[in-house]
Amino acid sequence: MDNWDEIRTAYQVARMGTVSGAADQLGVHHATVIRHIDALEQRLGAKLFQRHARGYTATEAGTDLLQVAQATDDQFTQLAGRIKGQGEGVSGDFVVTSLTIASGMLTPILVAFQAEHPDVRVRYRTGERLFRLEYGEAHVAIRAGTMPDEPDNVVQPLMQQQMALVASDGYIARHGAPKDVADLKNHYFVTHDSDNSRAPFTRWLRATVSEDRFIYRATDNRDMQDAIVAGAGIGFVLAQTAKANPALTEVIARQDEWAAPLWIVTHVDLHRTTKVQTFLRFLKERIKMLEC
Repeated sequence: MDNWDEIRTAYQVARMGTVSGAADQLGVHHATVIRHIDALEQRLGAKLFQRHARGYTATEAGTDLLQVAQATDDQFTQLAGRIKGQGEGVSGDFVVTSLTIASGMLTPILVAFQAEHPDVRVRYRTGERLFRLEYGEAHVAIRAGTMPDEPDNVVQPLMQQQMALVASDGYIARHGAPKDVADLKNHYFVTHDSDNSRAPFTRWLRATVSEDRFIYRATDNRDMQDAIVAGAGIGFVLAQTAKANPALTEVIARQDEWAAPLWIVTHVDLHRTTKVQTFLRFLKERIKMLEC
């Protein structure tokens, strides 16, 4: 096929389901997207999409083409990630991903690393989505819970993520502090909006108090922390956060079952590069300092 741009456009239309969504992904005007689709369909002599009020749906012919387009796009993305990480110097983009809850611990480490290596441009990606190292979406991932087992990844233990169950001074002034675990059922809590959260401390809390005691929910760990500090209810924060914030009081002694292991994950193709190895040494040293 002569024009990869048209195929890439069709792939994004199928992936996003709308012309406007594809245009946003590609950084082009929506008229360009429509022109590419029309030209590709004319060249192939077949309809690739069914148009409807909600957007575009791939036809059988479109599905066949888009399977090839997706594989090609993935290969290009993977190649770009490899090339970005192959330099011998500690410079250029350096992408780290983790859950948002680890931001308070990792951000100062990333800032210090960039200050020590001023030619590095840090990109810190957080969220629930699992960024794919095999496609170059990140150089290093910090993941929590069960040991990751994706093929072609190098996995190393980082630390045990210790959690603290805390309340703000404002909450305690209004409701008092729990006397013990049994008294938790008489208090109010901040928790994750998803009932499917796999975090061990969230599962423990859901097993300990009734559903009606969760009076404030949020989808982001930072939002939950802000709500706890503002006095919305009792909730979990990182032990380092509890220690650093004098307005928070631990209401129950920490329990081993709240903790979750953190893992360092790198792709085998980038693991031995100078940039990745330099960061891993730096990260491990800083984590040791936190644990002292």
